[in-house]
Amino acid sequence: MMTYDPENIFAKILRGDIPNDTVYESDHSLAFNDIAPQAPMHVLVIPKGAYVDHADFSANASPEELTDFHRTVATVIQRSGADAAGFRTISNAGEHGMQEVPHFHLHILAGKVMGPLLAS
Repeated sequence: MMTYDPENIFAKILRGDIPNDTVYESDHSLAFNDIAPQAPMHVLVIPKGAYVDHADFSANASPEELTDFHRTVATVIQRSGADAAGFRTISNAGEHGMQEVPHFHLHILAGKVMGPLLAS
């Protein structure tokens, strides 16, 4: 498992060191547009707490953080209209999952047909 690096880009965004294009913010979560979108809609949702990946977040976040995060995801999807035609959510973890930033984040992608999840 990766270790949390407080100098990762998402930690810097949360501290206000790096600007972002905020889509939605709640008490425990931040949603913002990806700087290199892979679909017409590509939003990242991150918890404000220092969690490395989904497993870390699920095991160690408070009930309030867990609820807030998932409600933030639902709010972003509903407000964007992505739920009408469909969307994909992705969370990468570790080396095999191709995780690049050691801060848990969920990608919400929508606006086009994504194709199969994995190519053989």
